[in-house]
Amino acid sequence: MKIKLFTMMSLLFGVFAYAQTGSISGTITDAATGEPLLGTNIIVRGTNTGATTNESGYYKLELDPDNYTIEVFFMGYETVTRDVTIQAGEDMKMDFSLEPSASVMDEVVVSANRRPQKITRAPATVNVISAQQIADFPGPNPGELAARQKGVDFVRTGVQGTGINIRGFNSAFNSKNLQVEDGRISSLVATGLPLGSFTTITKEDIERVEIILGPNAALYGPNAHNGLVNTLTKDPRTSEGLDLVLGAGNQKQFTARGRYAMEVNDNLAFKVWGERTQGEEFDYVDSVYVGTTAYDELELDRDFSTTKYGAAVYYGLDETSDLIASYGHSNNSNLGVTNAGRNQIKDWSIDYLQLKYVSPHFYGNLYHTWSKTDDTYAINQRTQNYVSFINNGFTEAEALERSFTEQWFPIEGIPNGGISLPRGSVFEDASKRLNAEAQYNNNFGNLTYVVGAQYQQDNADSNGTYLLDEGGIKIDQVGVYGQLEYTFEDAGLDFLFVGRYDDHELYGGNFIPKAAIVKNFDFGSFRLTYGKGIAAPSILNLSGNLFGGLVLGNGEGFTLEDGTEIPELKVETIKSWEVGYKGKLFGEKTFFEANAYYNMSEDFLSPLINISATSPVARRGDTPIGELIPGSDGSFVLTYLNFGKVDTYGADLGINYFINDQNRLSFNYSYFGYDIDKDDPANDGNRDGLVLDTDLPLNTPENKFGIGYYYTGPKFFGSLYGRYVQEYDFFSGINIAAETQDLNGDGVDDVVENARNGRTWNYGPLGGFFNLDLNVGYKFNENWTVGASVTNLLDSEVRQFVASPEIGRLFLVELKYHLPIGKN
Repeated sequence: MKIKLFTMMSLLFGVFAYAQTGSISGTITDAATGEPLLGTNIIVRGTNTGATTNESGYYKLELDPDNYTIEVFFMGYETVTRDVTIQAGEDMKMDFSLEPSASVMDEVVVSANRRPQKITRAPATVNVISAQQIADFPGPNPGELAARQKGVDFVRTGVQGTGINIRGFNSAFNSKNLQVEDGRISSLVATGLPLGSFTTITKEDIERVEIILGPNAALYGPNAHNGLVNTLTKDPRTSEGLDLVLGAGNQKQFTARGRYAMEVNDNLAFKVWGERTQGEEFDYVDSVYVGTTAYDELELDRDFSTTKYGAAVYYGLDETSDLIASYGHSNNSNLGVTNAGRNQIKDWSIDYLQLKYVSPHFYGNLYHTWSKTDDTYAINQRTQNYVSFINNGFTEAEALERSFTEQWFPIEGIPNGGISLPRGSVFEDASKRLNAEAQYNNNFGNLTYVVGAQYQQDNADSNGTYLLDEGGIKIDQVGVYGQLEYTFEDAGLDFLFVGRYDDHELYGGNFIPKAAIVKNFDFGSFRLTYGKGIAAPSILNLSGNLFGGLVLGNGEGFTLEDGTEIPELKVETIKSWEVGYKGKLFGEKTFFEANAYYNMSEDFLSPLINISATSPVARRGDTPIGELIPGSDGSFVLTYLNFGKVDTYGADLGINYFINDQNRLSFNYSYFGYDIDKDDPANDGNRDGLVLDTDLPLNTPENKFGIGYYYTGPKFFGSLYGRYVQEYDFFSGINIAAETQDLNGDGVDDVVENARNGRTWNYGPLGGFFNLDLNVGYKFNENWTVGASVTNLLDSEVRQFVASPEIGRLFLVELKYHLPIGKN
């Protein structure tokens, strides 16, 4: 497979002949002041070709002889468009003078089809968290700003723990939203979960975050299923200077962050960054049930900490091509929510090395990611292990020591007799991932084409603690993709088609298409989009081995003793239709965006299901269960299955009203609904003979909205934002947060609020709250800024997620120092 990959890359880089080029160069300035505009985007419409101005406002584009449309974008200024004709060997001079503008319509995004374009022409619903919004938000976690975006379900599990979901099917172990950071797929190797707080990026180095609603797997690969979160960092050549931040708040919060960027000469620039953040989680202890008796989580540590550092070097090979090398590290200790109870995460580190080549037509990306932890453990399982020893007469010291790896089972009729079975609670991880991508783009007139190939090799290694991985698990996958985009300029029409084929070593091949039509007007654009997405089973789903074989991955299928065959896992799929509009509404000051979507999903990846309820498990694949798990008789095995289909639908809208250059109002609203056939036995997720809403846990509020006010002045800045989330039920593994209800219609309540339900305590539904957040800041001068943020200003204690505390008021105050350097 590797040989095929490198052959493919060689073809991509070798089959296109070089032709004599021409160039366009010039300066870009503010029309009112004449000052150069650093960081202005100049793009060639319909291509990946573009440039960014330096501190003198200078840019240069190398282009093949042809006719082009040049667009010049800079946030806060009106877009300028010019048609040009380039001759072979010609060096054209073209200066631009931009008029100030507050319109969001002039914003540039790159995630929708992996090249720069105006947000109104993007063939998807894209939310943008800008560099200005990030800079004006005190605190180390800009992910909190995702709560202010339309179509996004934002949840807080504690002081540091936050998460997002898009368009339904949330869980405490959600891998359906792909996270990308500077071209890196940023997820844990074995579980497929987004890095989240494990990220190696610090806030001061983030240029912007783009959130795409809906499937985008055709461009980004498996697991861009419900959506994509793309984080882009700053170029040191356009962000020179020293930034130092100190902050403190309640819950013992403390954060210290720093970044330094410098352009050494015309070819070389670099940046370095670092962070230390720590604090204490809210005072909350989850219940662990052994039989019907509840016990507190054992040796719970509520302290959290994050340490990050990294560096990147940018080397300009010529005026249009860069070679970028970077390294990043993070180390994390905190509490993590899962669908089987909470995890005590201890010194879990993430590292990456990356080398990128970027030019107008070629793009190459090679990176290596690895994770490491030795002491992380499942609190729920360790507590149960501890109780089994204490209740059978063992000493405290021995019970604590053996609780990491064993559970004691007494044997009836034998005084002090029993047997110890492996029920490990420790999660070790020494997993690695290698990724490579090569891409070429060009155009024939108004037709732009992109071809690319991606390779990924996962090397999972849990040292046998939670995977069937004796000797490690190595899995290869290759994806190839092509994109065609044609623009009818006179008609204002853009057509997009993307096709991708992925070949995975375990679950086989899948074709993923995407198509879009965008109709452009001066006031905005309308679009129709079709896309397919897949949610690939993780290595944990395929090869898991938790708690001494109680949980086994389903990568090979199972055979029960009565002959029943349980098929192996395949990918979950979603097909989505979406219509939308983005542009002006009732004049120049209002930017309006609305979309409606209809999704058809099937082959869901189930929660853990006991497949041995009717007959013991005889084999996993071709291996007898007793040989795979010594001592197991197959009488109780939990695993994952594919099942069912459901149609979901909804709408999102967002309004931004610019009162003037300093004041802005925003409003967003989202609706989500679904349709499930309860007469279809394929939708019986837990195989109890009944199709219930809980078989396909959507875990998403039907309605939510947010409203905000933003002020940006010469010295003072701030915002006030409120969000409402409708009450909703949440089911994920052992976790239940739902109102009292009779699920199967037999007259007996299957779920009871404020009571024990199975292995967890049900505090009742999530949502049903209105949160108000405030952040303010003051710029003393160009060097010093002070800022403060208050989350949940009204201190209304609400529980936003299962197995999590009620979230009270959180506040943080920061002092920032910025020292401009170099030509800036």
